[in-house]
Amino acid sequence: MPDNIEYKKKEIPGSVEKIGWILLGLGVILGAVAFLVDSSRAFFTYLITFMFVLSVAVGALFIVALEYLAGADWSVPFRRIPEFFAGAIPFLALLVIPLLFGFHDLFHWTHTEDVEADKILQGKTPYLNEVFFIIRTVFCIGVWYIFYRLFTRNSRKQDETGDQLLTRKNITLSAIFIPVFAVTITIAAVDWLMTLEPHWFSTIFGIYFFSGSMIATLAAITLTAVLLKEKGYLHPKITNEHFYSLGALMFAFVNFWAYIAFSQYMLIWYADLPETTFWFLQRWEGPMMYISIGLIFVHFVIPYFGLVSLPSKTDPKRLKIMSVWLLFAHGLNLYWLIMPTYFSGKEVPVITWMDFTFPLIAIALFIIIFVIHAKKFNLMPVRDPKLRKGLDFHL
Repeated sequence: MPDNIEYKKKEIPGSVEKIGWILLGLGVILGAVAFLVDSSRAFFTYLITFMFVLSVAVGALFIVALEYLAGADWSVPFRRIPEFFAGAIPFLALLVIPLLFGFHDLFHWTHTEDVEADKILQGKTPYLNEVFFIIRTVFCIGVWYIFYRLFTRNSRKQDETGDQLLTRKNITLSAIFIPVFAVTITIAAVDWLMTLEPHWFSTIFGIYFFSGSMIATLAAITLTAVLLKEKGYLHPKITNEHFYSLGALMFAFVNFWAYIAFSQYMLIWYADLPETTFWFLQRWEGPMMYISIGLIFVHFVIPYFGLVSLPSKTDPKRLKIMSVWLLFAHGLNLYWLIMPTYFSGKEVPVITWMDFTFPLIAIALFIIIFVIHAKKFNLMPVRDPKLRKGLDFHL
């Protein structure tokens, strides 16, 4: 480690990992009960958690690639945080297994008798069939895992060797990964979310999911960075000013999400085609209407005013509050996307205890993965050639 980088690794208390395992055990037990009580609803609520983990894990890998490709300096001291969160990618292969048993509960297009009576679904059969669906899922998770291994291997090896060529390798990987990410994240969004209503379509749905994923990813990174700084786990030269760009990015994606969400709604409303308007009408019926209205304030209005000022982007307390708020907003957005399909034609409560069980698994998974990685590796890329510039960052 270079002498001019005054960083001393501190062990994260074992109590943090213990909390993660307790939450995981509680989530698994309550989740099992949920499947026994109402397996159909449990599959839908579990899908929310799966997509939440997917969005943050893959979004974190995108943040890592974006830093390398953009040549950013300010984010280098924080890069290990998204690297650790991307460590959830290998677990997606395990988390997706329960959903494979819920195809017929989740997806209308898996019912042979319904497809035979529907010409539209018959026309979509070459894409919407279970075998090809599974192949696409395995392909996407496999691609993400390969890039995750390559990025993190080079980054961690640089801690030992200080070889700057490893940075160049990751820049090249980033240039390849960014378009691959765009395609695979769109496939995941279309497959697991949009095909819940196979008659509905939106040409910007992939971008909509991407924007929400970035908000959640940045919120998770910001919350973790602030907590680590407060507890003295990061470099002593990191000040509140270093958090500005994280706050600014969260603010930018809050606006971007609102822009894409409004554009999607406006285009469908203006065209007024029955095959697309029904999707929004589902979300404007009964109690879902209040969630639809609430989403505007929770996901846009409140975080907009909470992050609009410069001081708010450098205030650790404000950033922690807004990070937790935006993580909740992303979960609410996924609920809004997924659950109306389950509610269709049913008279059931919109909110039940089941909706709070599986999120415990997501929280626990990220805590455990982060702590395990923090034990093995430095919390900062100590021999990255841009680390000094990152530490010297000032507004």
